[in-house]
Amino acid sequence: MTTAGRPRLTNKKRQGATARDEILDAAAELFTTRGYTNTSTRMIAEAVGVRQASLYHHFANKDDLLDSLLSGTVDEPLAVARALRDSDARPEVKMYALALFDADQLGRSRWNLGALYLLPELRDERFETFREHRYALMDLYGEIASSMLVALGVDALPGAEDLPFRLVETVVNRRADVESGRSESARNYARVIAESAVRVLGWSGSVVSVHERAVELLGQCRSLMSSTNL
Repeated sequence: MTTAGRPRLTNKKRQGATARDEILDAAAELFTTRGYTNTSTRMIAEAVGVRQASLYHHFANKDDLLDSLLSGTVDEPLAVARALRDSDARPEVKMYALALFDADQLGRSRWNLGALYLLPELRDERFETFREHRYALMDLYGEIASSMLVALGVDALPGAEDLPFRLVETVVNRRADVESGRSESARNYARVIAESAVRVLGWSGSVVSVHERAVELLGQCRSLMSSTNL
């Protein structure tokens, strides 16, 4: 039975602990493989094996599904970024930790949802909350990057503080290349991005100890977020 109280049309087809999770999984696959415009709520319901009415029990429409999926790509990194900013760690550790966490979650997600960031539909006011959260994450990247530049005494060109955020989002394009067979997958790519994020801001020392401290810091931030429901 679905949580809407209606029997499934078929046996369970999708990953997910709840009917809502299964619907999101199906929508994510179809949006990223068929395209948002070419996907209907009926297709999504069929991919899950539920009636269309059951889908509407969880989501008002297709835009609501897209908003939920995209919010999932920024809300957790945003919470982590806030916790990192407020920590007492050195700025290069904060920067490395944020890039590592964000690149990892973009790379390991089941579907390449970041590829949907450029949809023209996202300009609509219906997606204002997602845009605000993404811009808030971008601003925190810039804030941490700027503090690192100051700490290192680097006289960087204007706009250098924006580079780590842009580096992390290259994970989206790399995944698209890998999935199309045009590029080989690289292990530990999130670490490549994290190291690049601190190098581009002028860090010239070893990243081994920075990585170790960053992993420890992320563990502390997750514990804090869990205990305070951030």
